[in-house]
Amino acid sequence: MTQAPQDISLSEAFAQVQHMREQIAKVMVGQQDVVDQVLVALLASGHILIEGVPGLGKTLLVKSLAQCFQGLFGRVQFTPDLMPSDITGHALYDMKQEQFKIRRGPAFTNLLLADEINRAPAKTQAALLEVMQEKQITIEGKAFPALTPFMVLATQNPIEHEGTYPLPEAELDRFMLKILIHYPTAEEEVLLVKQVTTGRIQDTLNVDAIKPVIQASEVPRLQKITCDIQVDDAVFDYAVRIARSTREWHSFSHGAGPRASIALVRAARAHALLQQREFVTPDDVKQMTLPVLRHRVALTAEMEIEGLNIDDALTQLLNEVDAPRL
Repeated sequence: MTQAPQDISLSEAFAQVQHMREQIAKVMVGQQDVVDQVLVALLASGHILIEGVPGLGKTLLVKSLAQCFQGLFGRVQFTPDLMPSDITGHALYDMKQEQFKIRRGPAFTNLLLADEINRAPAKTQAALLEVMQEKQITIEGKAFPALTPFMVLATQNPIEHEGTYPLPEAELDRFMLKILIHYPTAEEEVLLVKQVTTGRIQDTLNVDAIKPVIQASEVPRLQKITCDIQVDDAVFDYAVRIARSTREWHSFSHGAGPRASIALVRAARAHALLQQREFVTPDDVKQMTLPVLRHRVALTAEMEIEGLNIDDALTQLLNEVDAPRL
């Protein structure tokens, strides 16, 4: 019988999270904001949609995070012919024992990298959606619990749209954060090239340099302490006002639903923990507004024609919503 995780102090949680940041930085050159946002999602028990061109270290980032807590890592390359059973698994008839056996798919893991998720049809995406939302995997009518922790990190290429299926709004809403990975700076790219080409045969970095900080069974302790980070009523109100403002903002054809308000508070709590604070400030909410909302709203046709992007529109909205003074 699995024992419930023991509580830890805030100072211990601060130390463990900072140690994880330091370990990931050993192989991830730059991209500190991206690393922090991925840790926010882990602490808040959320899923991530990552957008960026190929070659920016998305797979390396997921492997590094898994190595930090000795978690299982799975990867699925989404293609138009991918079947739901390729994610969940299937029942296989054993001729010798004359019975069906369950062959578990890659979804039975702690961190699942769903590469180019928008290349799979809706039926296959629905199988992944069940695991994300219900934390269970159904094979031949039988439900199996997902591992704990379980987190989906889905990627999509912002450039190539041929042969892709747009993600439905209901699925996008299940992702807590949408993270944008940009090209490294010139200095970061020089350092990256040095690390990869010095004494290495392959053209990628590995995660061997990362030392595990905690075990997978200890992640729920960090998630529990994140839930207990203090939030003032004025900050709750601020987060809700931001989400609700998107529904009336002139730049958006549709705004974010209540799940966005929930995700904004959960992410703000995790961001506060990452900053080694035991309470949430309005700035935590501001810092998480773009990654929480950018995939939950849509620009009007007029704004798209004018060349405005979603992040610019959200930034304008943030400037109009009064932040509380604590």
